[in-house]
Amino acid sequence: MNENIQFLQAFLKNPLKVGAITPSSPELAQKMVQGLSPNENEIILELGVGTGAITKFLQDSIPDEKSYLGIELDKDLVKSLKRKFPELKIVRGNACDVFSLHQKTNLGKVGYIISCLPFVSIPNEIGEIILTEIDKFMEQGCVFRTFQYAHGYYFPSAIKLREYMDKNYGKAKKSQLVMKNVPPAYTLTWKT
Repeated sequence: MNENIQFLQAFLKNPLKVGAITPSSPELAQKMVQGLSPNENEIILELGVGTGAITKFLQDSIPDEKSYLGIELDKDLVKSLKRKFPELKIVRGNACDVFSLHQKTNLGKVGYIISCLPFVSIPNEIGEIILTEIDKFMEQGCVFRTFQYAHGYYFPSAIKLREYMDKNYGKAKKSQLVMKNVPPAYTLTWKT
């Protein structure tokens, strides 16, 4: 099935959990994976894998099956992802439980978190739970990278995420606006 159609179907089925109508562009995906060098002792954790638009760009930097964990909530997307990326560990799960999901895999320490979660449309109380989960990884030393769409950059929930992360992990490294994405987006990176 075409990736755009599959993504749109997931959005229509649950717009608050998908948060976009098209997958990330190759240009945004490349920005999201730039500078990452995972290994089995510093794995990549991808939250909200979606159709794998970013995962396919991560693939080249992942040395083996012990260096990646993808978490996706939508069961149909998980089935599709497992067919597309049979060599990668992708599990169905909720980002609210990501720390325990990681522990159950017996994979190494999380060195990088790539988040494609729609924090702008996630209810505040759910966002707070997810941030608490992310804190558990950040406390161990980690890079956290997410993106925010330009049109939503000043929405209260987007500001809240940045303020929380800036307060706890220092000012974000913000990319130039990635224009070749629908809609245009910035990447934001925090490192501990």
